[in-house]
Amino acid sequence: MKAAIVRGAGQTPVYGEFGAPVAGSGEQRIAVTAAAISPLVRGRASGAHYSASGQFPFVAGVDGVGRTGDGRRVYFVLPRAPFGSMAEQSVALAAHCVAVPDDLDDVTASAIANPGMSSWAAFEERARLRAGETVLVNGATGTAGRLAVQIARHLGAAKVIATGRNREALNSLGLLGADVTIPLVEDAAAQERAFAGQFAAGIDVVIDYLWGASAQALLVAAAGDGRPAAPMRFVQVGSMSGADITLPGALLRAKATTLMGSGVGSVPVERLVEGIGALLRATVSSGFKIAAEAVPLSEVERAWAAGDSSRRIVLTMGSPAH
Repeated sequence: MKAAIVRGAGQTPVYGEFGAPVAGSGEQRIAVTAAAISPLVRGRASGAHYSASGQFPFVAGVDGVGRTGDGRRVYFVLPRAPFGSMAEQSVALAAHCVAVPDDLDDVTASAIANPGMSSWAAFEERARLRAGETVLVNGATGTAGRLAVQIARHLGAAKVIATGRNREALNSLGLLGADVTIPLVEDAAAQERAFAGQFAAGIDVVIDYLWGASAQALLVAAAGDGRPAAPMRFVQVGSMSGADITLPGALLRAKATTLMGSGVGSVPVERLVEGIGALLRATVSSGFKIAAEAVPLSEVERAWAAGDSSRRIVLTMGSPAH
């Protein structure tokens, strides 16, 4: 079968022939129609992500959309190694498959599942967001952050605050549900002051895609908001701005802060799959927006080099359903 094959750590997937999978007990063989290139896919392909197996060669891709042998259209995640989702055929546990709504096309479903799941799981499984609460999305101008703003509003947030470096993209978030936008700046003291005003009014949940300096400034501002009894849940999802921060213990003693992570490993896979099913249904009912570009599987090398955080590139095999 044709597939996007990773032959070594750090190598770009190449289009070629790979042996077709055979479904085992409890598995579904899936004729793949669409599979998105996400940061998780890139991280696993490079060997840098904590969930990478380190075994080569393998087919790239951690999730996708396709049809099972009995014709059901499904989204699937975590196919059995070495069979990734970026191939004409893949194989995954039946428990890792969920129905795609009839009104949602394959490309959109594939594009939205991974970035949407990052905040859906963070809100639902980790922060336990309650209707009427205030949410701050740190790093809201990328694909995942823009969805986090929309999902926060869908789940009942009364106020959504968005941060980001791209001022043009930041300004557009009001159309997606952001009430307040805060540009990220290099001056740490100025950044803390900008955050402090919002914390003084009350922030219940922070979803952080950046880590680094802005996350540290948020935690400093939270500790000094003068409301020690008001708890705040800080959910760490990504580290686009840095792997480490300096976190004095006094910051955690000064504020009722719950600091946690969300991702593969911190949420059971079964709960992630259930959440993705709910996310796909909500995409239809609430009209979540995501920028996506469909590219044929045969052009995987060009697509791999062209990716950016403003849109999701989706590899297509055959004729995706609409």
